[in-house]
Amino acid sequence: QVQLVESGGGLVQAGGSLRLSCAASGGTFSRYVMAWFRQAPGKERDFVALINRSGGFTNYANSVKGRFTISRDNAKNTVYLQMNSLKPEDTAVYYCAVAYGVFMSGRNYDYWGQGTQVTVSS
Repeated sequence: QVQLVESGGGLVQAGGSLRLSCAASGGTFSRYVMAWFRQAPGKERDFVALINRSGGFTNYANSVKGRFTISRDNAKNTVYLQMNSLKPEDTAVYYCAVAYGVFMSGRNYDYWGQGTQVTVSS
């Protein structure tokens, strides 16, 4: 069983930055593909970014490409999401998730955190 705990969310003005963290426990972190998803009120949960086991491959949703950066520290069992140039449409609950392969669909992810709220004011 893998436990994931996100942190770093908050309220920020448009154009600002936040860094989310997701700490994992209960498994071998370096074996997992890690991803971030987000869900805005009244909308489905959407893929944001993923990173492979070594950190050598990343993939992003078009809506965040060039503004967000996903990274991981396998020694600290932690994945990060650096979010720059934030826009009001980035407002959502952000979740980290674990998979055993490189997938963009949430249905392929086996473990999820509880989420952290990000609110971007205009």
